[in-house]
Amino acid sequence: MKFLRHLLFALAVMPLIAHAERLPATVANALKAAGIPRSAVGIVVQDASGVSPRLTFNADRAMNPASTMKLLTTFAGLELLGPAFTWKTTAWSDAPLDDGVLAGDLYLRGSADPKLTFEQFWLLLRDLRARGVRDVAGDLVLDRSLLAPFGHDPAAFDEKPLRPYNVGPDALLLNFKTVRLTLVPDVATQSVRVLAEPEPTNLDVVNLMSLDSNGCPESWRENLHADLTQKDKRWRLVLTGVYPASCEEKAWRIGLMAHDEYVRGVFEQLWTELGGTLKGGVRDGVVPETARQLATIESQTLAEMVRDINKYSNNVMARQLFLTMGAEAGHRPVRNEDADAVVRAWLDEHDLHFPELVLDNGSGLSRNERISAHNLARLLAAIWNSAVMPELVSSLPLSAVDGTMKKRLNGNGVAGQAHLKTGTLDGVKTIAGYVLDRKGRRQIVVFLVNHPNARNAQAAQDALLDWVYEGGP
Repeated sequence: MKFLRHLLFALAVMPLIAHAERLPATVANALKAAGIPRSAVGIVVQDASGVSPRLTFNADRAMNPASTMKLLTTFAGLELLGPAFTWKTTAWSDAPLDDGVLAGDLYLRGSADPKLTFEQFWLLLRDLRARGVRDVAGDLVLDRSLLAPFGHDPAAFDEKPLRPYNVGPDALLLNFKTVRLTLVPDVATQSVRVLAEPEPTNLDVVNLMSLDSNGCPESWRENLHADLTQKDKRWRLVLTGVYPASCEEKAWRIGLMAHDEYVRGVFEQLWTELGGTLKGGVRDGVVPETARQLATIESQTLAEMVRDINKYSNNVMARQLFLTMGAEAGHRPVRNEDADAVVRAWLDEHDLHFPELVLDNGSGLSRNERISAHNLARLLAAIWNSAVMPELVSSLPLSAVDGTMKKRLNGNGVAGQAHLKTGTLDGVKTIAGYVLDRKGRRQIVVFLVNHPNARNAQAAQDALLDWVYEGGP
């Protein structure tokens, strides 16, 4: 009798399993048109409050998730650190201060703040000036000891070392280690003005760009080139290429210089503007136990940081958060391996066992990271049932509204009805998140594509989102 019950149950669920592995026709056709074989995709669709999937396809295959891996990093961060967690950057000295003169070294200690912006740094130095420090007789000492040295090569990932997403982590990550170049066409002089912010004192910007009257393509930046060289302690950025006047003003962000050299140049710029002087040089070191704190600046909360990480897929911030979890667990100086161990232990505590999981740096900017569509869907289900669900879901791009989904699904029924994390690498295109369908049901959707033609997968992914929104079969 028991055997018969098992047999009847197996016969009952077989049609459901077969149906679950059948792709919707619109999705299958879009994949075929894109030249992407079905074997190159992993898909899961299921109700957010249920466990039985409505659609699965290659769901257990380990695949590169690209930036959808940020879902794991930000969820773990919110739970382990708390939404109100903040980072502090502090200034210290063990030297006496007399009539505005600090008779020794000034120390800056970093805490791996993911978003220590140019403006925030100015506030820290302004606070230092307000507390009576004007002239630093010794060195500026950078305490970057929280993170282990990485030997980061910004060209290693895709041979584009000046792209901001290739900036490596650092305990004193300042302004994402980038310079924002505002390009201003001047038709009268047939030239392009360049306004740099910040303006590190050890950086020379050489503008050799020319202006033309062509239309402004979306790929306008591909026609411009930047070359960075270093001689002695100065850096030289040479800008060449053709910029269309019809583009009007555009911002071009470039990640450049070594972390310590960048902090040095920006500190000297701002400190001089604030009326201060630095007599010594700039070097790495550790704040002495005898030092006293002179000034501090506190970051935004993690809940606010997570919005930037997910909506705009900020790789540098995600890496900083990933390492912070390792540091807060007591690993100092922290390495990627330490953060990896902390995240895996947290997953185990939640009975989320992902045997295929490969964590590299937690941002998804990796050729090595792996997770299956099935386990990414399990993660999304855990998020939905978590106390930090509101913070995380609101951090995801809203279809046709903002972030990396702003230009997708406009005019479609699912516009404004889906919170989705996107991911894109060469050969990888992914989406993962939640869709509110026509009947008001929240659906988990995961669609991973790993194939040389993955860049053409958007139509298939959008077709699946539309299928889910309309209610599926």
